[in-house]
Amino acid sequence: MLLTPLLAAPGITISYDADNRWLYADWLGEHDQDSSQRCCLLLLEALRAHPCSRILNDNSNITRTSVQLTLWGSWWLDEMLAAGLRHIAWVYPRDFAARQATEAVVRFIQRPVVATFDDVASAYFWLQAQPAGAEGKVR
Repeated sequence: MLLTPLLAAPGITISYDADNRWLYADWLGEHDQDSSQRCCLLLLEALRAHPCSRILNDNSNITRTSVQLTLWGSWWLDEMLAAGLRHIAWVYPRDFAARQATEAVVRFIQRPVVATFDDVASAYFWLQAQPAGAEGKVR
């Protein structure tokens, strides 16, 4: 994966994979509802600036999370869909409690298509098999 860094902020690093035409979101450390929303807004900004239909959402570096799907989360998903997102390959956190929190959120997402994985490699191969939209190269 040859990544072009787009931004690094507390809790997340977002890059663009030009070869695969997708965003790579590497979530880091502990997250609560507020930090997750801040990072989600950064991801939305990155998607709008670098339109693509796929995201590799890597949570393997999350050490703790206590997020829930809320009305805000539904709004955010609608905005991501409007920006062109169609597929998310979601890598679970390694921490069991963080994984459980993630599973509780993911099971309620109907759109975009979300597939969950225990490792980045499996997520990568699945995401490669999903159709890319008409997005262009990084700007």
